[in-house]
Amino acid sequence: MSPYHIRKYQDSDHRHVVDLFCRGMEEHIPATFRHMLLLPRTLLILLGVPLTLFLASDSWLLVLLSILTLFVSLWLLAKYTWEKHMTMCLHTDMADITRTYLSSCYSCFWVAESRGQLVGMVAALPVKDPLLQKKQLQLLHLSVSSEHRREGIGKAMVRTVLRFAQMQGFSEVVLTTSMLQYAALALYQGMGFQKTGETFYSYISRLRKSPMIHFKYCLTSLLEGDL
Repeated sequence: MSPYHIRKYQDSDHRHVVDLFCRGMEEHIPATFRHMLLLPRTLLILLGVPLTLFLASDSWLLVLLSILTLFVSLWLLAKYTWEKHMTMCLHTDMADITRTYLSSCYSCFWVAESRGQLVGMVAALPVKDPLLQKKQLQLLHLSVSSEHRREGIGKAMVRTVLRFAQMQGFSEVVLTTSMLQYAALALYQGMGFQKTGETFYSYISRLRKSPMIHFKYCLTSLLEGDL
């Protein structure tokens, strides 16, 4: 296990943070593709369309081409979902991380370093909702390099956010993650986050039955040494 330390983001980290973020998002494309491939309606299409074409044309070549086209279409759709999210983030909050996350004492962006390399990242922003009765902090962009997983870095970064939230007087830490981010789901649930609901963020996510899962961690009952 490599030694690591967690510190605040610096402007010189930007290129490495963007690279880590994009690589992390791209890793979800195969899982999304497999999930879509195993949906009943997808299996029905994969069986029905080639069979119909074969009965109509008696051509195995046309059948193979149709199957290939369907597989490529599914892959591109899975890829499009994550690329759209990446583009949105890189043009909004991550376009200027210092301004978004380090211009207030109630928000922050951290990175994890190991042997001079940036191997992890996580961010936090206060939830701006006048209807909320509790002060909430949102955990965002948790990512750990694939070469440094299972070293406790992800858990340490979540704990960093929880400690920060407690010190700044927040009552709850909230986050949203995809049902397809299996490792993240296991991490959050293992650390005591409670599921509060799920939503479909687009027609495509509803079609492929992959909602976003919402979690909450209550800080009000914690003792000082719990984190």
